[in-house]
Amino acid sequence: MPEPIPVNDHVTLPGEEITLAYSRSGGPGGQHVNTADTRVRLTFALSATRVLADAVKARLRAANPSWVHGEGDIQITCDSNRSRKRNIDEARRRLAAAVRAALVPPRPRRPTRPSRASRRRRLEAKSQRGELKRSRGKVSEE
Repeated sequence: MPEPIPVNDHVTLPGEEITLAYSRSGGPGGQHVNTADTRVRLTFALSATRVLADAVKARLRAANPSWVHGEGDIQITCDSNRSRKRNIDEARRRLAAAVRAALVPPRPRRPTRPSRASRRRRLEAKSQRGELKRSRGKVSEE
């Protein structure tokens, strides 16, 4: 069973909800690459976890739609390193960072209105542009 993943001071993802699978990774590595299963697939049971609130789960799914698989589980694949240990650490770090970002609720948008001065400047610019276009015209030949 994998170790729990600490996200911040208050949230830790339990190890029971995390599974790791290994496979052969592509890329350079010589003869070693044909024998070592260094690619890591970390799966987190997001739909079954009780550690995260439903709003946090929804934000996590929305922020990383390519990670969501099956019944709402999150899968992170990492094969950027030639070492299995480094790939495990990288996948755990990615999951913790994504959960940490999802824990912060988005700031609500407060609608704003243009100021009186900005409306006045806009109307003046429009009237100046209209005057410029009106001044163009056929030149009378006298």
